[in-house]
Amino acid sequence: MTNHALGTFEVQLTPQPLADAAADPGLGRLAIAKLFGGDLAGSSRGEMLSARTGVEGSAGYVAIERVTGTLHDRAGSFVLQHTGVLDRGVQQLTITVVPDSGAGELAGLAGTMSLQLADGVHAYDLAYTLPADG
Repeated sequence: MTNHALGTFEVQLTPQPLADAAADPGLGRLAIAKLFGGDLAGSSRGEMLSARTGVEGSAGYVAIERVTGTLHDRAGSFVLQHTGVLDRGVQQLTITVVPDSGAGELAGLAGTMSLQLADGVHAYDLAYTLPADG
């Protein structure tokens, strides 16, 4: 059975130097720090790589972040993988729990996360499955 965890989060993105300082100026690297509230309570740390193009509204990014906290009262951690594309203003975003990344009481976690931004508030919906308590 698929469960849903709903809530909000705060995010801080901090620019970081690229490994190749002479790289295309449209490329970027950022540190990610999030605080989650709601059914998923905790924090995350991660890294994002981004690319802007010469066309307004077109860009892409990939990111990996480790989330640590409680998910519906089960404590542990897991990793999220992001793939985002902005095609002339049309966004396509996929956020997936990395298989076998769950630890602690979140071992075996699988799922996907969707994000919404409305009136300056970031919200999430984590659709997930966990193995039955055994």
